[in-house]
Amino acid sequence: MLEDAIEPRRGRGQALIDLAREDLELYGVEELQDRIDHLNAEIGRTQAQLNRKEAGRAAADAFFKR
Repeated sequence: MLEDAIEPRRGRGQALIDLAREDLELYGVEELQDRIDHLNAEIGRTQAQLNRKEAGRAAADAFFKR
């Protein structure tokens, strides 16, 4: 039995790199606004994760400095 070729896993952050290289000339006004809305949502999600990690780090630092 032949196995299907496994595609290499995309590197961390590769989706963002691919997104930044996309030709925006192909999009209409509404599509560009939707893209901005999605990107703003992703910024909010990323900021929330950063805040959680910083809070966890601060808690660990406070615990181990005793």
